[in-house]
Amino acid sequence: MVLIVGLGNPENEYANTRHNMGFDTINKLAKQYNIEINKHKFKGIYGTGMIENEKVILLKPQTYMNLSGESVIEAMQFYKIQLENVIVIYDDMDIEPGKIKIRKKGSAGSHNGMKSVIQQVNSEEFTRIRVGIGTPEYKNDRIQYVLGKIASQEDKQKLEMGTNMAKEAVIEMIKHGVDTAMNKFN
Repeated sequence: MVLIVGLGNPENEYANTRHNMGFDTINKLAKQYNIEINKHKFKGIYGTGMIENEKVILLKPQTYMNLSGESVIEAMQFYKIQLENVIVIYDDMDIEPGKIKIRKKGSAGSHNGMKSVIQQVNSEEFTRIRVGIGTPEYKNDRIQYVLGKIASQEDKQKLEMGTNMAKEAVIEMIKHGVDTAMNKFN
C-alpha cells in the first residue's frame, strides 16, 4: 500500500494557486484511476483505490499547509505505512514552472508544509515530487505569488504541464520504482 499525499490549502479561495500543485496532482490521479476522494479522516480528505495493481491512498491534508504533517502521520499510523511507501507532492519555487524533481530524501528547504511533514514523521527519508512554480519577480511578493490566483494563460499551461508530469511520475514509481522515475523525469 502506498500513501500519496498532495500538499495544498483547503477552501475554494486557494484553488488554482501555485501553492496547491500537490492537490492538483492528486486530483489528476484520482480522475485517471476513478478514485473518489470523499472520506474525511486524518485531518484530511482521502480516497483509496488501485493504481497499476497497487493499493493506494490519495490524501489531501485539510490542516492548511503549515500543519500538513499532522495529517500525514495520522494516515501512516492508521494504515501502518512505512516511510518507504510514502510519496509527498508539493510546489517548489526553486524549480521552473513545467518541470519537476523527484528525490528519495532531503530537507524541506523553505517549504513550511514539508517542514511539518518532516517534523511529524521524524525523518527526511521519504520520496517527494517537487512541482516547479518558479519565483516571483520581486522577492517581497513570495506570499502573494504562491497564494494568489494564477493570472496568465501561459503560466497556467506551464503549471498544468508540471502537475501532469508529477502524475506520470507517480505512476512510473508504482510501476517501475523511484530510481526509474528519477532517471525518466529529473
